Amino acid sequence: MKKNKKIVLAYSGGLDTSIILKWLQENYDSEVIAYTADIGQEMDRKKIIKNARKLGVKRIIINNLKNTFVKEYIFPMIRGHAIYEGVYLLGTSIARPLIAKDQIAVAKKFKAFAVSHGSTGKGNDQVRFELGYHYFGPKIKVIAPWRIWKLKSRTDLINYAKKNNIPIPKDKKGAPPFSVDDNLFHTSTEGKVLENPKNSAPEFIFQRTTSPEKAPNKPTYVSIGFKNSDPVSINGKKLNPEKLLEKLNQIGGKNGVGRVDLVENRFIGIKSRGVYETPGGTLLLIAHRAMESVTLDKDTMHKKNSIMPRYAELIYNGYWFSKERFKLQKIVDLKKSKVNGSVKLKLYKGNVTIQSRITKSNAYSMKKVSFEENKTFNKSNVERFINFHKKKLK
Repeated sequence: MKKNKKIVLAYSGGLDTSIILKWLQENYDSEVIAYTADIGQEMDRKKIIKNARKLGVKRIIINNLKNTFVKEYIFPMIRGHAIYEGVYLLGTSIARPLIAKDQIAVAKKFKAFAVSHGSTGKGNDQVRFELGYHYFGPKIKVIAPWRIWKLKSRTDLINYAKKNNIPIPKDKKGAPPFSVDDNLFHTSTEGKVLENPKNSAPEFIFQRTTSPEKAPNKPTYVSIGFKNSDPVSINGKKLNPEKLLEKLNQIGGKNGVGRVDLVENRFIGIKSRGVYETPGGTLLLIAHRAMESVTLDKDTMHKKNSIMPRYAELIYNGYWFSKERFKLQKIVDLKKSKVNGSVKLKLYKGNVTIQSRITKSNAYSMKKVSFEENKTFNKSNVERFINFHKKKLK
């Protein structure tokens, strides 16, 4: 009998989602459509297609979303200087809303009754995906295998894979792999030896950054140009969003920039330890803050700083499409048209220092700040200013 019902699975071609694909086929009388969002992750298109077809999938959809990802998700987040818990640049968090949006679009196109994802029952991604699904397709059913199947552990998954002839990848030490998420913005690594916070991260897990010890012995200089608060060029050469971030990843990664080892508080209440690599994003964040320092007024900058923790938390928790995040984005972007110019950075063995800020903006006045005597700043007003604030102490 021909199957009319359809499920769109967020499919990476890896172990977990291959197991989920097989499990969906066994438990639902439906056609499974394999959907992959290309957002710059390490990806073998031929392998994804081969693995899906081996499992009997007829529709395999791989959508290139890299430029959209950078322009419409990463850049707005950089404008907000979003950092979760003082460290995390939200590389995984910012990718999930886009994937969810596009996956629902595919589900609607093929009139699928359900979508499915491979997020575990203990992680944040299940929340991020499903909030996005609800926003764009509230009537489409969500199937979250990790919350309903009888496979309870990594060992159960591996045994299931062996039973169904699903290939099991090995890491560089010959064991089942770490949990890795990567895209054009970052790479995250979790699990195994990293689960114990007393253990140091082994060097072999790092995928896009050279260790600072092995980075070049000479500094690298890079100039990032901004227009309306978004990066548009590197060393004077204009690049589209995708190519610009790719180039900064190469430059930053080569110089050991962007490594973070943190224990974070997940939205669902669990602490987890992970290692993140965000070389290009780190350079963008530092350069953008430097650009704003000479183009925006104090009140605007301080307002942005005051809302940043909440803005970052909303992204981390999966509320990219919420009214509150939209409201905060308007505050973030209120004076973005003033943020124009270029910032030169010096990269050396994991460190980033600002070399220069160039802009036509008059927000920074050399005459007012100069130690040389001038008439552009009335010092007699300072005493009245101090006296006014003395009253606030009482």
